[in-house]
Amino acid sequence: MKKRLLISLSVLALSGCSSLPHVSAPPPVAVPDAQALQAERARVRQVLAQLEWGFSGRVAVSNGRDGGSGRLDWAQAGNGFSARLSAPVTRQGWELSMDFASGQARLEGLQGGTRQGSDARALVQQSTGWDLPIASLGDWVRGVLASDASALQRDGAGRPLQARQDDWEVHFSQWYDAEGTRPALPRRIDAVNGQARVRLLVDQWTGWEP
Repeated sequence: MKKRLLISLSVLALSGCSSLPHVSAPPPVAVPDAQALQAERARVRQVLAQLEWGFSGRVAVSNGRDGGSGRLDWAQAGNGFSARLSAPVTRQGWELSMDFASGQARLEGLQGGTRQGSDARALVQQSTGWDLPIASLGDWVRGVLASDASALQRDGAGRPLQARQDDWEVHFSQWYDAEGTRPALPRRIDAVNGQARVRLLVDQWTGWEP
C-alpha cells in the first residue's frame, strides 16, 4: 500500500513565524575517541535497521519574509512515509504524498487541483514557495547523514552536532538519550539554506519498545 507524506498548514501564505519553545544549549564540540566513534556507528546501524518508526513534534519554517509553524506527526515504513503538519488551531492545509517505489510525489489540497512530480522538494517549493529538505529530513531527524556530508562536527559521544549536506547547514541542537530499545535520537534540528529555515522539535518517538 502506498504510503503518504501528509503536510497541513493553516494557510499557504503564512506570516509571522511562530517560534518553538527554548531548549538548552547543545553539548560542546569535541573530538570523540575511537570507542565513541565505534558506538556512534553502532547507533546508526541500529537506527537504519528500524524500518518502521515515527515521531510527533513541532516545526517552524520561514523563507526570510514569511513563516509559519505547526504540529508534525510522521510515520515511516519500508515503501514510503506519511506525515501530517497541521496548524495549531484550524488543522487545515495541504497534502503531499511520496512513494519510494515509484519515486513520485503528489501534492493535494491547493487551489488549482492536484500536482505531481518526481522531485518532492521542487514540487512543494514551486507550488507553495516553501523550501523544505524533504528528501533528507527523514534521515536528519534520526541523526543520520549522507556519506558526502561535509563540515561535520561531533560531540564527545560521537553524535553529529553540525554538518553541511545538499546545500543545507544542519544543526543537531539537542538529543534524547538511549532508552530501552530506542537508540539516542535528536530532539531539536535546525536546518538553514540561505533564507530558507526549518526548525524541528521532536516531542515523542514511536517504533522502539521502551
